[in-house]
Amino acid sequence: MQNDPSTIKGAETLMLGEMLTLPQNFGNIFLGETFSSYISVHNDSSQVVKDILVKADLQTSSQRLNLSASNSTVAELKPECCIDDVIHHEVKEIGTHILVCAVSYTTQYGEKLYFRKFFKFQTDEVFLEAQIQNITTSPMFMEKVSLEPSMMYNVTELNTVTHQDHGVSTFGKMSYLQPMDTRQYLYCLTPKPEYAEKAGVIKGVTVIGKLDIVWKTNLGERGRLQTSQLQRMAPGYGDIRLSMEVIPDTVSLEEPFDIRCKITNCSERTMDLLVDMINTASVHWCGVSGRPLGKLSPGASLSLPLTLLASVQGLQTISGLRLTDSFLKRTYEYDDVAQVCVVFSSQF
Repeated sequence: MQNDPSTIKGAETLMLGEMLTLPQNFGNIFLGETFSSYISVHNDSSQVVKDILVKADLQTSSQRLNLSASNSTVAELKPECCIDDVIHHEVKEIGTHILVCAVSYTTQYGEKLYFRKFFKFQTDEVFLEAQIQNITTSPMFMEKVSLEPSMMYNVTELNTVTHQDHGVSTFGKMSYLQPMDTRQYLYCLTPKPEYAEKAGVIKGVTVIGKLDIVWKTNLGERGRLQTSQLQRMAPGYGDIRLSMEVIPDTVSLEEPFDIRCKITNCSERTMDLLVDMINTASVHWCGVSGRPLGKLSPGASLSLPLTLLASVQGLQTISGLRLTDSFLKRTYEYDDVAQVCVVFSSQF
C-alpha cells in the first residue's frame, strides 16, 4: 500500500485507497436502491483522544435521518486506532441527499474539538417499465411504442443498445410480436430543471406521461392505442414539512445565535399555526413561545427566524419546536430539527 499511488497519505496501514473514498459529490443513486457506506474515523496523531462521538445523518428535502448504529460516545481512541461503522438507507424520495458525518472529541489537554464532512448525491430519475402482450391469435408488427412525458419530465428510451455508432433494438431486427408473447419496454424520466426542486416535494399522485402504441396486423391493418395519464405515487410528507434554511456550523457557548426554518403546508387545507418553543437541557430558545404565525394556505411556505442559546459544549441537537393548527387543534412536534457544534469562546 505504501507504493500504491491511490493510497491516502499517512494512512497506508489502513488498506484504504482513495479509489474507495467518497468524493464530495458522487453522482446519482436511484429511487428504491439502498445506499450503503463504510465510515472509518482514524486517530493519526500521537495522542490519545477521549469522548469520541461519531454521527452520520442523511439530510433530504423533507427530513434529517440518523443512520448511526450507536449514538453513544467512545471512551478513548488510541493513536493509529479506528472507530468503524457501516450505514444503510433505502432511498424513498427523489431530490438531493446530503450525508453529514460529524465527529467530536476531547484532547488530552481537555480541549473539545469538532469537525464534519458533507457528501452529496442526487435521486432524480424515475424509471417506468411497461409490459405489452399480444392477446390476439395473429402476429403483430410493433410499429411504435413510445412514452409521451408530462410537462414536468424529459424522457429517455432504454430499449436500444449502441452498436457501431447506431442504435439497435433490444428486441432484434424483427419487430413482430407473436400471439400471447410479451415485451417489456423501459423508460427513464428526469425532472426538467425548472421542476427539479418541486419534483422532490410533490405530495400524493404525480402524472408522469402516457404510452403511445402503434401496431399492424398480418393483413397490414393499422391499430393505435394511447393510454390515459400514467401516475406514480410520490412519498408523503405529512401535513406540515419543516426544513432548515440557515444555521451556523459553530456557535459560542452561552451566546445567542440565529437560525431560519422553512414551514410548508403539504395538506389540502388552510392552517392557522402557532409555534411553541420548548427548552432542553442544552439548548434554550429566546423569544415568545406560543406566538401565532398566521394562516398558511395549501402548498404555501413561510420563513421563520428563531434565536437560541446553547449552555453545553459539543455537538448539540436543536429540538423542542412544536407547531399547532388552531383550526383542527392538531399538534406537530419536531424533536430533531438540526445539529450545531458549541465551542467555548473566551475574550482577553
